[in-house]
Amino acid sequence: MASDEQKLEELQALVQGIKDRVRSRHPETSASAGESISVPLADLMPVVHARDSAQGKAASIGAVNPRPGGIANNVIQFTKRTVSRSLNWFVRDQVVFNQSVIACVETLMEAVNELNRSLVSLGAQVGGRMEQDRQAADTYALRAAIAPLPAKWEQHVRDTQLRIDAIAAAAEHRALHAETHEREVLQSQHREFNQSLELASNRIQAQFWKDMESARLEYERVIHSELRTIRQRGLLSSPPPAPESSSIPFDYPAFAGRFRGTPEHVKAGQQFYVSRFQSAREVIDLGCGNGEFLEVMRDAGIAARGIDASPACIAACHARSLEAEQSDIFEWLANQPDHALAGIFCAQVVEHLPPARVPQLIALCAAKLERGALLALETPNPECLAIFATHFYLDPTHTRPVPSALLAFYLEEFGMGGIEVVTRFPAADSWPELNELPPAVRDRFFGGLDYAIFARKL
Repeated sequence: MASDEQKLEELQALVQGIKDRVRSRHPETSASAGESISVPLADLMPVVHARDSAQGKAASIGAVNPRPGGIANNVIQFTKRTVSRSLNWFVRDQVVFNQSVIACVETLMEAVNELNRSLVSLGAQVGGRMEQDRQAADTYALRAAIAPLPAKWEQHVRDTQLRIDAIAAAAEHRALHAETHEREVLQSQHREFNQSLELASNRIQAQFWKDMESARLEYERVIHSELRTIRQRGLLSSPPPAPESSSIPFDYPAFAGRFRGTPEHVKAGQQFYVSRFQSAREVIDLGCGNGEFLEVMRDAGIAARGIDASPACIAACHARSLEAEQSDIFEWLANQPDHALAGIFCAQVVEHLPPARVPQLIALCAAKLERGALLALETPNPECLAIFATHFYLDPTHTRPVPSALLAFYLEEFGMGGIEVVTRFPAADSWPELNELPPAVRDRFFGGLDYAIFARKL
C-alpha cells in the first residue's frame, strides 16, 4: 500500500513538473481560471475637465468683470453693461451653439461609459473562454510531454549502460596503469638496490685491498726491520765515503739550460707526480734545481720545499717566490728529526752520486720519513740502450747509471715497501726509426729513457 502511495506521489510530481515546463514554454496560457482579460478602457477625465471649462466660459458670456467702487469705475461698469445688453441679439446664437456643443459632449461621455462597461463584460467572457482553451492546451501539452517519456526512458537506460561500460573500462585501464606503474617502481627499486649493492661491494673491495696493502706493508716493515737490524747495523753511524770532486771547468747552469729542455717541458713531465703526492702534508724536493717541481706542486695546491747546493738554483727559485734552501742534501737530511718528513721527491740526482753514497741517501730518506710517507726517485733508465747513445754520457757530472733493481734492493734494505717502478718517456717518441724494430726487441732494449721508482715508509 505504501508503495502505491509513493508511486502516486511520484506520478503527481511528474505531472506537475510537466505542467510547469508547458507553462514556461507557453506563457500566453498561464492565466488562471475565472480571471477576465485585462482590456485598456478610455480615460474620460480629460473630457470632463474640458466640458467643465467650456461650461464656465459659456456662462461668462455677457457678464462684466467686477471693478472697485468709485464714480469713474461705476460709470465704466454701467457703460460695459449697457454695451453687453445691446449686443445680446448678436451673441444669442453663439450661446445656443455653445450649449448644444456641451450637451453633445455629455452625450458622447455617456456613450463612452457604456462602451467601457461593454468592454469589461466582453473581457470577462473572453477570459473564461481563454481559460478553457488554456486547460485544453495544458492537457494537450501534458499528453505531448508524456508521449516521448518511454523512448526517453529507454534512451536513458541505454546511456546509463554506456556510462557503466565506460566506468568499467576506465576502472580496468586504471588498474592496468596502476599495475604497470607498480611494476616500473619495483624495477626502479630493483635497479637502485643493485646499484647500491654494487657501490657497497666496490667500497668493501676497495677497503679490503687497502687493508691488505696495509697488512702487506706492515709485514714487509717487520721483515725489513729485522733484516736491517741484522745486516745494516752501524751503517748510518759509519763515516760516509768522501765525495768525489764535482768541480767542473764550465758554467753548469748554462749547460743544463741548453740540454735539459725548457722549464715548460720539464714542468710538463713532472705533472705526472701530482697525483702521487696529492695527499702529502708537505713534499721535500732534494736537488730541486731551478724549482720546476716546486712550481708544479704550488700550482696543484701542495706544500713543497726545495733543497739544493747550487746558489744559482736557489736564487732562481727565490726569484719565482718558491721556498728553497741552499744546503747539501746529505747534511740537510742528517739534521732533520727522524720520522718528520711527509714526502720526498728526488729526480735526476742519484746518477750524479758516487755508487757508495746512493744507499746512504736511501737510508737517510727512510729514517727521516714518517710512517706511510712516499719516496719518489727518478733517474735515467740503463735498461734502455738508447740512453747511453744520447743523454747519459752527454752530462759529464754523471758517475754511473743506477738500475731499478738496485734501487729497489736499497729501498727494501732500509725499510721501504710497496715498491713500484714506472718507465717514462719512450725512446721511440724521440727516435721514430726505433718503431721499425720488432716490438719485443724495442720494448726490451729501447723502452723508457727514464724510470721513476716509488716506495712508502713501513
